[in-house]
Amino acid sequence: MYDLLVVGAGPYGLSIASHAAAAGLSLRVFGRPMASWRDHMPRGMFLKSEPWASSLSDPGGRLRLDTYCAEQGVRARHGEPVPVEMFASYGLWFARHAVPEVDERVVTGLHPCLGGFEAVVEDGRTVRARTVVLAVGVLPFTEVPAVLGELSPEHVSHSSDHGDLDRFRGQDVTVIGGGQAALETAALLAEQGTRVRVIARAGELRWNDVPPPWERPWWQSARAPHTGLGCGWRNWFYAERPGAFRALPESTRTRVAATALGPAGAWWVRDRVEGAVELLLGQEVAAAYPVQGAVRLETLDRSGELTSLDTEHVIAATGFSATRDRLGLLAEDLRGTLAVSPDGSPYVGREFETSSPGLFLAGLVTASAFGPSMRFVHGASFTARTLVRGVRRRLRTGPARVPVPGARERRGVLGAAGH
Repeated sequence: MYDLLVVGAGPYGLSIASHAAAAGLSLRVFGRPMASWRDHMPRGMFLKSEPWASSLSDPGGRLRLDTYCAEQGVRARHGEPVPVEMFASYGLWFARHAVPEVDERVVTGLHPCLGGFEAVVEDGRTVRARTVVLAVGVLPFTEVPAVLGELSPEHVSHSSDHGDLDRFRGQDVTVIGGGQAALETAALLAEQGTRVRVIARAGELRWNDVPPPWERPWWQSARAPHTGLGCGWRNWFYAERPGAFRALPESTRTRVAATALGPAGAWWVRDRVEGAVELLLGQEVAAAYPVQGAVRLETLDRSGELTSLDTEHVIAATGFSATRDRLGLLAEDLRGTLAVSPDGSPYVGREFETSSPGLFLAGLVTASAFGPSMRFVHGASFTARTLVRGVRRRLRTGPARVPVPGARERRGVLGAAGH
């Protein structure tokens, strides 16, 4: 039986595995390394985060993105976005240097067993471990508006479904959403000759500012410091103090996780959208149905006026909803007993442990506990250090009930104080 099983081999899973291996834990890592970046982001996309805020985490801090870029003869410079292809290659390089062999088989199920957990792999074989961390990224949590639910996959998809947009050349495509995924997808479609429009509920698009120079007068840095999530002291708190963020009242954490750093396009994609992509702003899709091999969308504007348009395909760039019920690889009897936060995400303690002792979570699914940085690669460093410390504590103390605040009101858990 292993000490730790890591399910997922993206930035969070690889960072956690690196810290766990350095701590001397026996572990197995499952997942296709950097799969989301390699298979679910079209060629030509860029990281929205600054290069210096996009490194995976190893205990010595030696395997940074800028180190890899230097080896490739490329400079990773402040204010210059990094192509996703380069970032994916960096992740593979990191895995080779910092992580024990990654098993690329898919874990299809996880359930409790005597002394820990048993994972079922796609070929039917099983692996047991005393502790498990699910670092499954964002793909299990894709959110498609219910109004599109009756359309077939031929006519509707999520923005994360596409590692290649070539299939839409010469077609008419409608992208729904006003954030970076929607806007960059639309830009790439327009640049390859697709007729494309964006429908967004907001009356106007938001664009991130061009970042100020790295070297600047001290008083400018004091007023708005650079952080891994953008400039400003509020962003500094989110980026650098996720542990303190968790100490905020639960209602505050839930609200901030849902609203902070809301939909906005990167500064470098603005000129590629404005004037090149049809923008239907202040509109909401009220109905969608197939018609003569296409899709008819009926939209409502803010005055209540109804209009319609026909399109060949709809791409929903509508984000992710990281709720407990979407952790489908967990056995139902395990998933159903996990305590949840007000937004439906699983409760995690201060070391990322769920209410099921020995089961840990990482990444987007922990944003309501530790803040907006968990939605970005930048959060992997704090997560890896803190979570591995929690795993080591659990291995020392053995299984025990994890106390959860307000648990008497939450299904399947008893207790009174957070750990």
